[in-house]
Order: sequence, then C-alpha cells, then structure tokens
Amino acid sequence: MKSIKKLLFLFLSLNLTLAYAQSLTSGKENFVPIGGNSWEYPNSNHRESIVKNGKIENWKDNKRTVKTFVRFGKTGQVNLSVQVLEANAGGKFTFTFAGKSVDVTIEPNQKGLINVADFSIADTGYHAIELKAKTTASLYPTIGGYVLKGTASDGQMNYVKDNEDNFFYWGRRGPSTHMGYQQPKDKNIEYYYNEVTVPKGSDVEGSYFMSNGFNVGYFGMQVNSSTERRVLFSVWSPFTTDDPKEIPDDHKIILKTKGQTVHTGEFGNEGSGGQSYLKFNWKAGSTYKFLLRGRPIANNYTAYTAWFYAPEVGKWQIIAEFERPQTNQYLTGFHSFLENFNPDQGIYQREVQFSNQWVADDKGDWFECTEGRFTIDNTGRKGYRMDYAGGVNEKGFYLKNFGFFNKYVPFGSKFIRKATGVKPNIDFKSLPR
Repeated sequence: MKSIKKLLFLFLSLNLTLAYAQSLTSGKENFVPIGGNSWEYPNSNHRESIVKNGKIENWKDNKRTVKTFVRFGKTGQVNLSVQVLEANAGGKFTFTFAGKSVDVTIEPNQKGLINVADFSIADTGYHAIELKAKTTASLYPTIGGYVLKGTASDGQMNYVKDNEDNFFYWGRRGPSTHMGYQQPKDKNIEYYYNEVTVPKGSDVEGSYFMSNGFNVGYFGMQVNSSTERRVLFSVWSPFTTDDPKEIPDDHKIILKTKGQTVHTGEFGNEGSGGQSYLKFNWKAGSTYKFLLRGRPIANNYTAYTAWFYAPEVGKWQIIAEFERPQTNQYLTGFHSFLENFNPDQGIYQREVQFSNQWVADDKGDWFECTEGRFTIDNTGRKGYRMDYAGGVNEKGFYLKNFGFFNKYVPFGSKFIRKATGVKPNIDFKSLPR
C-alpha cells in the first residue's frame, strides 16, 4: 500500500513539474533588446556610457550596473535568458528580476543565449532586469538583450522592439506628453497666456517644460545641465528641412528684436527656423508666467513676440520677436508639452503644472481656456513606453512622464479645469519691445 501511495505521489509530482515546465516553454518568446530599454546606474553625463549602440559594451567597472525595463500585462511564470554577443573575459554576474536574484557565471569562451532562471511575475506593470558584476575582469561580456518566455509573456508586453525609425534613441528619451487647450473658434486670437510650476524634484536635466505652444513654434523653459537653465522661444520656417542652411532667403525667419541678454540663432534637426533663449536660473516650486503674441503684418508675414515673467525679477521681460514669411494668421493650436531631450535621463520621473490659461483676441477681450485634451508622441502611441499621464487637479492641468510608473492615461482623454474667472492683469502697451 505504501509503495502504491509513493508511486502515486511521484506520478502527481512529475505531472506538476511537467505542467510547470510546459507553462514556461509554451509561452510566447519575446526578445527585449538592450537598446531603447536600458540605462546605466549610477547614471553620469560626465563619462562614456556602457549602454550604447543598442547593447552593453566596453564594460570594465564592476560598480556600473544596468537596468532593462519591461512592462507586463499579465502575471504568471517566465524564463529569462541573456544574449551574450561576446563573452570577452567573462565573469560572475547577479541578475535581479521580479524580486529574485540569481548568480550566473559566464565563461570566457561562452556566448549566445545563456539561461538565467525561471521567475514569477506576481504583478502587472513595469519590472526591471538588473545586471551586476560580482567579480572583476579586464572586459566584461557584450550583452545584446534578453529572451523572456512563459505564461506571463503571453500577455501584452511593452518595450522598444527594435531600432526601426531610430527608436533605440526615442525609447530612451521616453514618451512626450501634451495638453491641448480649446480656444474660441470665432475670434482672432492675438495673445496666449499660461502659468507654469515645476514641482521640486521634477527639474531633471534634459527636461523641457513647454508652456505656450502654437502651430508654428514653442515657448517654455528647460534644464540644460546641472549649471544652466534656459527660457526658450523658437519659430519654425515655412520651408521644410532639418538643415537651416537649406532655407531660401524668402523663407527665413527674421529676428526683429530681442532682450538684452538673450541669445539668438537658428536651429535644426526637428524642422528648422529661428531660435532665442535667455539663460535664467528658474527654480522648481516657483510659478512663472508666459505671454505670446501673434499677428499678421505687411507683405504676407506674421510677427511672433514672447515675454517672460519671473517673480524674482518682478516685471515682464521680452525674449524675442520673430517675423515668419509666407504666413498671414493669428495664433492657433494653443498647447503645452513635457519632454526629455537627453536619452540618458529618460529613467527619471518628472511632472509639471500648467494653470490659469487665457487668450485675448485682436480687440483686447480675454477668454479663459478651461478644456484640455491629453495626447502623447509616437513612442507612447506605439506602446513602446507606457509611463505617461496627464489630467487636472486642484491647481489646473498637469503632465507627468518617465520613471516607469504603472498607471497611464489613455491618449485623447479630455479634461476640464475649474475656472478662476480672474483674467491676467497685463497692460499690453507697457510691455517691453
């Protein structure tokens, strides 16, 4: 009788083991490339990163670790393997994933797909695969990515799939978020007004908190480095090119005036046109005011003027006035956005508050903008990154992105903020010109 029970127990155990193994091997196989999904820790802009060219390479320092992020839409089991392109000197490594750490030794002559271990994904959302070196070596392996296979990989998974359309770059920058404001459709809108507050801790290097966007340009503030911040105002040329040198003379943006300490020039790579910026050490936690004017002038030109108000200065400052050829229009397309322009900084969450949006028409009448529509860029729309959000709170509209948080806001969501009824107290005639 005991032998029968023992055989039955072994039979059931074997079936459970086979079922578990089958759950791992029967799942969809997902290759997660290092490119677009990985960052080095600790992060530093002052040294050459080991995460480059779509892989981990030239890795010699065991104090450098790499995290690769994947978002799971389903719980379950998953097997993790690492793709070793070149073993180099090999070494012993710790892989930490879904709350479990496993040590794996890679021999100097070993490369290809190397099994790490089986893991349990208990919660949906983002999980990081962390890779650390436990031993010293003259040159650690070159890593191309990971293979995930199991029941958890059968569900929706979000990560940068490949480098088509340069998405290893865009994926590391992260998804840009936008809030478009509804404006009166039957008015000639000449002025856009907005107030911007960056919460403390959200002033991460590489951030652009764009306040007053319009159909042919943008106006906001940036964190350019640990020692430099800017207030930036740019207008695109009507000539489509990423190289400003290609713009014909009759399509060039003309600078008419600028603030005394404002830098001006041309820009390219994302369209081309005229650019101006004021180096200004704005502070997180303070609220800054932005005012933009756009009006048609003679000879089929439109003039665009930007002013900035900092509470520590206590008065409006002119940034610049540009004239755009082949254009005869008032302001349209009022919106704000939050983006990261430094791929090494795409891991850090940031947020911005936009409040008290108003527009004024060509007769000087003010209209409050209380309706907003949330949108995202192609990185988010393709599902490569899902760490984006936007909406309303007690202060007005907000945008949030990066940092691999789990709760996202659907593209196209509409929001209504509480009206203040208090229009901006601005004397247009007294503004500096």
